[in-house]
Parts: sequence; structure tokens; C-alpha cells
Amino acid sequence: MKKHRIQGLLLSLLLLGLFSACNSNGSNTTATNGVYQFTVTNSEGQPVELANLQGKVLLIVNTATQCGFTPQYAELQSLYERYYSQGLIILDFPCNQFGQQAPGTNDEINAFCTQEFGTTFPRMAKIDVNGDSAIALYQWLKGQCPFQGFDAENPIAPFLDQMLRSQDSLYDQNSDIKWNFTKFLIDREGNVVHRFEPTAPMSEVEESVKALL
Repeated sequence: MKKHRIQGLLLSLLLLGLFSACNSNGSNTTATNGVYQFTVTNSEGQPVELANLQGKVLLIVNTATQCGFTPQYAELQSLYERYYSQGLIILDFPCNQFGQQAPGTNDEINAFCTQEFGTTFPRMAKIDVNGDSAIALYQWLKGQCPFQGFDAENPIAPFLDQMLRSQDSLYDQNSDIKWNFTKFLIDREGNVVHRFEPTAPMSEVEESVKALL
């Protein structure tokens, strides 16, 4: 019994850590119905009301087809296949704002992802995630969970830091999306609980997903 209580306490602390990673601005997501207040557009041009995904764990990702991180599509698909039956939904938002690495049309992007990586998770229409043209969902996501740095153990992290700092010496002090394959994890109540930069290992993403399922 004592062992089970300790395990339960550790899980509670883990979940607390996940929640403390975001919402640092003190906002109450449930007051505005969290992520469920938003409607987005899928790759076929049809509206998708996120309210229809209530009760699911969501992983929202901005993607690109010609990026060094593009092979993460395969890892995302594997994650989706393992946990879909338990309530995981991955939402793919192609974005061409980082190195012009998603240059295709919605149809071309969809064809590439399905043919090259066999993806089956929902794909949305190409969007902007930063600037005045950023869709409302991403404006909200960034407000809920700001940038907290790249994974120092990833060898690509210093390159990204140097490149971004050369463009803006204070880049790490704003909540903008920094690069392709940034991920936001949403719990079953529609709250943002974690933001993963593209340098975060997928094993870390998986452990956080499992903790919410």
C-alpha cells in the first residue's frame, strides 16, 4: 500500500510539473472554454470546431515538409497509432514561416505526408503562427505557454539559438513560435499543459502524453 501511495504521489507531482510549465501568466483557460473556443480549417477547406474534440488529449504541431525536423512526422504517426484508442488526437498545422520550408499547396503537403510518412492524423490548412496574420488559436497557445528554451542536449539547439539570436538578440524573451515542429499538449479539459520545442526528444513528449491519458 505504501508503495502505491508513493507512486500516486509521484504521478501527482509529475502532473503538477506539467501544469506549472504553462499558464505562467495566471490565466484561467476554462473561463473561456480553453482550446474549445476555436474553429480552424482543415486541409480540404472545411471548418473544424475544436469543441467537438472535448475529452481528448490534443497535440498541436506546426509542421513543414522540407525541414531537418520533417522526419518527426514518422515519430508523430507512431505516437498517434499507439495512443489514438486511448484518446490522443494530433492536429497538424503546416506553416511556411520558418525558412520557407512548407512551400506546397495544401494538397501537395497532404500528398507528401501520406506518401512519405503514412500519416493519418488530421491535417489542417496551411497557416501563419506568428505576426499579425497568425490564426487566433496560435495567438492563444503562445499566450498560454511561452518559449522556455531549446533542449540543451540536442546538437541542433546551439545552431538554432545562434541563427535566431543573429536575427533578434532578444528572441528568447517573447512567446513566438521559434521553428517548425513546436508542439503544444492540451489536456482533456482543454488546457495547455506543456510546450515542446522541436529539439525536445519524442520520448519526453510521449511520457507527457501518457500522463494525461
